[in-house]
Amino acid sequence: MKYIALKKEVVAVMIAVFGIAGANAQEERGGKHKPPTFAKLLEKMDANEDGKLSEKETKGPLSKHFSDIDTDEDGFISEKEFENAPKPEKRASKNED
Repeated sequence: MKYIALKKEVVAVMIAVFGIAGANAQEERGGKHKPPTFAKLLEKMDANEDGKLSEKETKGPLSKHFSDIDTDEDGFISEKEFENAPKPEKRASKNED
């Protein structure tokens, strides 16, 4: 009896581990991807830690569309401007024709 209970526990743990690993792998392969929060962008890009992003501090799409996001044209992207920024259009899935 103990052997069967132990076997069930091992199987349950394996299912949990593989389920978590599969979910993480899907995120890395382009599964559902959430846009970063302003706080995350500050962590990565705000070199002088002033709580806003200058054009020199930004990278990628944020840098490319800096002037569109910086609506008050002060040379910085504030949290409010980031939240009100135009959202990128969703890409069509690979399976759609």
